[in-house]
Amino acid sequence: MPAKLVILIVTAIVVLAGCTPQIQKPTKVCPGKPSVDDALDALQAQSQSAVPLKAHGNSILEFYVEGKKKPRRESLDVKLRGNPPAEIYLQGDKSIMAKAFMLGSDEEKFWLTIRPKEISVHIWGMWSEQDSAGGPVINPRNMLEALGISQIDTEGDWSLSNEGAYDILTKKEQGVTTRKLHIYCCDYRVRVIEVFDSEGRAAATAELDRYKEISDGFFVPSLIRIKTLPRDETEKPFTITVNLTSIQPHEKWPGLLFERPSRLRGIKTIYRMENGKLIEQLQ
Repeated sequence: MPAKLVILIVTAIVVLAGCTPQIQKPTKVCPGKPSVDDALDALQAQSQSAVPLKAHGNSILEFYVEGKKKPRRESLDVKLRGNPPAEIYLQGDKSIMAKAFMLGSDEEKFWLTIRPKEISVHIWGMWSEQDSAGGPVINPRNMLEALGISQIDTEGDWSLSNEGAYDILTKKEQGVTTRKLHIYCCDYRVRVIEVFDSEGRAAATAELDRYKEISDGFFVPSLIRIKTLPRDETEKPFTITVNLTSIQPHEKWPGLLFERPSRLRGIKTIYRMENGKLIEQLQ
């Protein structure tokens, strides 16, 4: 399987996006924050309220398979487990295949297993070996950010602007825009995340809606939509919809849940990712 196709499919599995149910657009306009520090402090306060959680829901994934003109559509049941700020586990099950995909992350590494035979791939990597703007446009760290679990990088090169109902925080690395956070001023929760590649080109947009308070001051979006943006003619767009119908606080999950599996039976191809490059490995 070509590495570029693998990256496309991996991105489709890892991100959560879709077209239904609809994302609601806020209509009320409230004053924004007066400075970058005030905006970052508000987001940091929310992330510091994060607690371990469990969630269940359903999803629809649409992605392109090589050689096919129309996208493939998959319905999945999903469950999610998280320990702030860096541990997350996501599992998707098909009616005829348990654990059709599994994703995990801890402080040191991340991994993804996709089991259907037409894909059958396992990808893993060390966080210390990744460029923040490289690799798949969406990875477990982006998912942690979307759920409000990860800590905000308050030391980054951020700027603040305002457009109507939203404050917009823009982050740059070495002069290149890497992400934008669109924050609804009336409740100061992130509603849109824009992700950019290492050259500053738009790579994906995430829309977050239907926030639920699962503990004091900790709100989690139950509807997350992310759409990838093709960067050349060889890439295809895709969408996934995940609707988390149950989100609850939980006692801290054991670290074993988030570890990379030691056995990979039935997996055809294994890749290690280093700075956005996939390196095939032997079983």
